[in-house]
Amino acid sequence: MGIFKAALLGIVQGLAEFLPISSSGHLKLAQILLHTQESGGAAFDIFLHLGTLVAVLIYFRKTLWSLVVSLFRWRKSLDNQVHYHNRLWILYLGISTLITGVFYLVFQDFLDRLFENPNPLLIALMLSITGLLVFISDKIKDCRIPASSMGVMRSIIIGLGQGVAIIPGISRSGTTIAVSLMTGVKRKDAAHYSFLLSIPAILGANLKELSALSSLHPTLILPYLVGFICAAVSGYAVISLLIGIIRQSKLKYFSYYCWLIALITVFIVMI
Repeated sequence: MGIFKAALLGIVQGLAEFLPISSSGHLKLAQILLHTQESGGAAFDIFLHLGTLVAVLIYFRKTLWSLVVSLFRWRKSLDNQVHYHNRLWILYLGISTLITGVFYLVFQDFLDRLFENPNPLLIALMLSITGLLVFISDKIKDCRIPASSMGVMRSIIIGLGQGVAIIPGISRSGTTIAVSLMTGVKRKDAAHYSFLLSIPAILGANLKELSALSSLHPTLILPYLVGFICAAVSGYAVISLLIGIIRQSKLKYFSYYCWLIALITVFIVMI
């Protein structure tokens, strides 16, 4: 794989990971179009996903530090309420992550087959569904339930939504944000919850593939690092942009984009 293709795929991953347009679907389609399925593989996917992980860790570093601190602050004080709410965030993020993990284990064989043999037409169909989901979520009025008060049931439903989003073409961020809004979580918290939920999701998705790094050929290290950097930079750039778009109820424009890409994909396959 050349440096240019690696950079292009890194940018695609970084943008699509957080925008509600499905990073897995776009990455698979881009690899098919660029003929990089063989030279990509699990190791390259790990580099790209770690790039987006670095982006969200840097962007939310203060929030993450606050959550960690709250785990060790149990004494009554003026900040006790803040620490209590932070611990509820951690609890609900943990529940959502656990439900996603259980969903994957139950449907592992089916989901793995979808990734090993990506079908462009299936991806196009899933992108169409993503577009519909995002379009509907934009019509939902902003509710007032903060993430710290979402409750166990909402966190379970969001976790199930993230599990379904493992299918290529279904957007993880789009699904988790849409489900959060549909269950009454306020828009700003829905966005933050989705981004923070991506941290264990990205880590978990790549743990089983870490062995692929041991067989990485030295000539691929440079292009893989380029892909990693491009994914991190583009991912970081898009986070604040998306938070603003969600708060302004303008996600519907991404639904138009998903439908357009789905149509283009079907057209290319047919010819």
